Amino acid sequence: MRMLVVEDEKKIAEFVRRGLKEEGYAVDVVYDGTQAYFLATTEDYDLIILDLMIPGMDGISLCQRLRDDKIATPILILTVKDSVKDKVLGLDSGANDYLTKPFAFEELLARCRALMRKYEVSAPGKLLVSDLELDLLSHEVRRGGGAVSLTAKEFALLEFLMRNEGKVVTRTMISEHVWDIHFDPMTNVIDVYINRLREKIDRGFKKPLIQTIRGRGYVLKE
Repeated sequence: MRMLVVEDEKKIAEFVRRGLKEEGYAVDVVYDGTQAYFLATTEDYDLIILDLMIPGMDGISLCQRLRDDKIATPILILTVKDSVKDKVLGLDSGANDYLTKPFAFEELLARCRALMRKYEVSAPGKLLVSDLELDLLSHEVRRGGGAVSLTAKEFALLEFLMRNEGKVVTRTMISEHVWDIHFDPMTNVIDVYINRLREKIDRGFKKPLIQTIRGRGYVLKE
């Protein structure tokens, strides 16, 4: 899953970015509302974490403009403004959730998961395809009852494939959701990670789940 963090306090931005990347998310960080608006309208994000007091375009204006432009990406406001009036204004501007600073990172993660839970169509907190199971909370992966050990990036790639079960995903789609904006599309990194997943997920099983669609991309299905 790919997130956009909009925060002008660089220490906080780096803290959030690092924590989210450790959880396997792809994260882009910007420090002003104008740049955030550009990225939010030109890139594909699964969640936006937004401070209100930012230069260029304040958070409330950014929220309103994105909703006016029919950008439906979930927005979590993260701010020091903690009055009821501020919270009502933030939610009415189009945000989906509101968290005040200082905050516990564990709570931030839980709220992020809750906002993205609409994508989970299996059991709560889990993705299931055939005998492959991915637990979004514990980050455990099992196939045929056996545990599969994955790196954070392998986990993120598998999660994206499973969320798009039965759909062909291109390398561009993968790079947009699993890697950040600095990813070099000319490298063979995606192919390398797909091959790693195949070794760990499909090797030893009669029915491979990860398939290559020549000239288009990849699909995970039974």
